[in-house]
Amino acid sequence: MKRLKTEELSKLSEEDLVKKLNDMRSELSTLRSKAARGTLKKQLGEIKSIRRNIARALTAENSMKRTAKDNSSKKEIGEKAKVEESK
Repeated sequence: MKRLKTEELSKLSEEDLVKKLNDMRSELSTLRSKAARGTLKKQLGEIKSIRRNIARALTAENSMKRTAKDNSSKKEIGEKAKVEESK
């Protein structure tokens, strides 16, 4: 699997990102089972790249959630300020 770039991951919607994460996790589990059986030869380095891609995707997902949370809290603060100004 190729290295995923953070820019590509940040452009994805949250649903697509979750779908991509699930695909990578299933691929990782199949590679790990092949490695345990001893049938994995050329793809041994693939495990490391998939693990890192999963970490990148999780980081992108968490940053999306964090920015959404920050934006909603900023809106609440703005609304409270408007209410106080009107009093």
